[in-house]
Amino acid sequence: MKRDFEFFNPTQVFFGRSAMENLGAVLSQYGDRVLLAYGGGSIRENGIYDQVMEVLRACGKTVTEFSGILPNPTYAKALEGGALARACQADLILAVGGGSVIDCAKAVAIAAVEEGDLWNKYWEGKQPLDCVPLPVGAILTMVGTGSEMDGDSVLTNEETKRKTSCWDYAIYPQFAILNPEFTFSVPEYQMVSGIFDTLSHIMEIYLSPEDEDNISDDFAEALMRSILRNTPVAIANPRDYVARSNLMWASSLALSGILAPSKQEDWEVHQIQHQIAAYYPSAHGMGLAAVSPAYYRLVCPHGLPRFRRFAVNVWGVDPAGKSDREVALAGIDAMAAFIRDSRMTPNLRALGILDESRLAEIAATCNLRRGGYYTLTREDVLQVLRESF
Repeated sequence: MKRDFEFFNPTQVFFGRSAMENLGAVLSQYGDRVLLAYGGGSIRENGIYDQVMEVLRACGKTVTEFSGILPNPTYAKALEGGALARACQADLILAVGGGSVIDCAKAVAIAAVEEGDLWNKYWEGKQPLDCVPLPVGAILTMVGTGSEMDGDSVLTNEETKRKTSCWDYAIYPQFAILNPEFTFSVPEYQMVSGIFDTLSHIMEIYLSPEDEDNISDDFAEALMRSILRNTPVAIANPRDYVARSNLMWASSLALSGILAPSKQEDWEVHQIQHQIAAYYPSAHGMGLAAVSPAYYRLVCPHGLPRFRRFAVNVWGVDPAGKSDREVALAGIDAMAAFIRDSRMTPNLRALGILDESRLAEIAATCNLRRGGYYTLTREDVLQVLRESF
């Protein structure tokens, strides 16, 4: 590893079947007023809400509920939560749910202490926070985004048709409760969507310069192989604890920063999916699955040695008798087969986009990143979208 780097992750993680047993002790470190953030109500149906409320009551907390956070959380919803947090004088925001809930809770933590045009300042403008947001805690119920151990808050601005992120160390969750059993009731569609989201996070980092020998790439390959090994097990038996725990921890590690040292990171697949979702709200991981094969076939010639390594070390492609290009493309074909075999979304039509009329508009508004092997033009983005259709 030749590039200098900084690594910092402040999130305290409690992992396993007994993870919830730590919630009371960690809550004692914060004030008495808690804003409880969650989604559409599934936590009430599966009993997680009752478990959380039991601990909150035992700790003597005053709880204000902020519910109805949907997938692809919106800036407007975050502002609503910020106003509620101010009104109840919340000391802590406790997010119970998947990445959408946690992402929204981070934005609420900012909006609770600062008003004004936060979107253009922090999400579009990417300015460092000049406020001290409320602390956030996370109880994870769906795997995929890694938001429980990172400093990203991804929101959609419905007025401007933009989906983008705010990042800052200050919005890392202070603690995260990770019990794989809490993910058992997630429907298969959401489960496999989250699995591909995790895989995509790792690929976005791994399939980028620098290519010199480094531990980050070795770690990334091990995590990807674990995902490929555990996914069919989890599909066959969603209550397989070992498979679900491995998938949960892989998701958390993927965006914890541990894979990033010495890497430039690509993230263009995520930029494309973000704009798809801004126009056509859809499951994040499924959108990534729909466009990834076409994207990586386009980029592959510009990073051929890395894509060859990816094919051999991750997908098990036998290089005998094949050119480097043939090996690399065979790896991408293996990824496309994994998407199909795992009942993920193989194209945009399967995602529910039934016409091509807005693909040019999506391409025209997509962020163009410079961290990968090749910087796309807007014409390239449109090509990827059309080939993914």
